[in-house]
Amino acid sequence: MVEVLCWVVFPGAMALAGSMDLFTMTIPNRISAVLLLGFALLAPLVGLSLPDIGIHVATGLAVLALTFAMFAKGWIGGGDAKIFAAAALWLGYDFIGQFCGLAAIAGGMLTLFLLTFRLVPLPAFMMRETWLARLHHRQTGVPYGIAIAAAALMVYPSTPWLASFGG
Repeated sequence: MVEVLCWVVFPGAMALAGSMDLFTMTIPNRISAVLLLGFALLAPLVGLSLPDIGIHVATGLAVLALTFAMFAKGWIGGGDAKIFAAAALWLGYDFIGQFCGLAAIAGGMLTLFLLTFRLVPLPAFMMRETWLARLHHRQTGVPYGIAIAAAALMVYPSTPWLASFGG
């Protein structure tokens, strides 16, 4: 059962966060809450020691402080800040550099795609899709949750969460 939860909770929450950001430009707080609760319940069950759990929590809190500073500057959205920190909690100190690097690359690629996409006029039938029209609008920001989710999902298989199950 623990293995199934490790394969479902984090990947499912990250996929949901990315897709919610794509379609609504928001990441609901409940997704971050599920990640926090999932971590608290599963960390001891996968064999993370108390010091390891402490390092994961410290990593998550440090990232939360950094991302909220970025939110305060208007560089990222509040949902992005919270989901990035929740992902950092799960990935921990050992994988934070890889996660941040991949998120930056994915975010840059996403931004370049959107800049190009927004230069091309969309057919009327596509503009009737609210989420697509919003995404196409030049004043709309970048749904960075997509990049955060993609980076987290790329790193996750290498973590202890799946390593003990042959992931």
